[in-house]
Amino acid sequence: MSDATSNAPTRKHTALPKAQILIEALPWLTRHHGRTVVIKFGGNAMIDEDLKAAFAQDVVFLRHAGLKPVVVHGGGPQISAALDKHGIVSEFKAGLRVTTEDAMDVVRMVLAGQVQRELVGLLNQHGPLAVGLTGEDAHTLTATKHQPEIDGELVDIGRVGEITEIDTGAIEALLADGRIPVVSSIARSQDDHHVYNVNADTAAAALAAALGAETLMVLTDVEGLYEDWPNSDEVISRLTASELEKLLPDLSSGMVPKMEGCLHAVRGGVTTARVIDGRVQHSILLEIFTDEGIGTMVVPDEQGES
Repeated sequence: MSDATSNAPTRKHTALPKAQILIEALPWLTRHHGRTVVIKFGGNAMIDEDLKAAFAQDVVFLRHAGLKPVVVHGGGPQISAALDKHGIVSEFKAGLRVTTEDAMDVVRMVLAGQVQRELVGLLNQHGPLAVGLTGEDAHTLTATKHQPEIDGELVDIGRVGEITEIDTGAIEALLADGRIPVVSSIARSQDDHHVYNVNADTAAAALAAALGAETLMVLTDVEGLYEDWPNSDEVISRLTASELEKLLPDLSSGMVPKMEGCLHAVRGGVTTARVIDGRVQHSILLEIFTDEGIGTMVVPDEQGES
């Protein structure tokens, strides 16, 4: 009896910080309850086993906390490895992968058959939650050929698509059923019977706007948008859509689709769009449930100015 009495204060002391952390999350849990959050999964988080496991835990946590997470993924490293294996050279223009007909077959196989399957499996270790689909399914994503402009000229980069139409019906049905949709960034063609490779940042942003999401989160391999890279590693923690628009011409090619996606999302009705460091374990939870946001948050102009 005396042992139990003497241990009680110690037990209370060790449990208290855990309770305080949970209580600190309460305002965010209340604010985000029932809201849709679209998360673009990419970068090192896709290839590091510990980061992958932490990502899956975060997404399942969001689901059990009353949010409606939707995961959109590409598969850059895995696609490059598979193309190498097939003897197809990887080439990029304007920050986008040049996708020939042969390369498209590999892209489709890797995204839908490898990356998506692994991610669905990781999420489903925590229960019967995740369902995988591609943009082809139920006409979720429809696209036409995208031709970026480089030095004033349109450039042919193969079967890379520009989204023209979105049907959110299948995703909304899954969310209503308590599932976690995992979407591969492939689109059906509006013009022919082929499919298109769509930049996953662009696809995530378009889906976030179409779903009326509260938040778009883009995982990257940097801390956020830098103030004056490479002269400074100071991260811009918050900026408005108009401020971001002015910065776009000076950004590195890899960051352009991410930041253009954030801009498109907030201009399309998404409350906040965030670029966060996917190399930090549980960065999603840190960003959503704490005051110390760890990335760059983009807000609509009127919100930023109020």
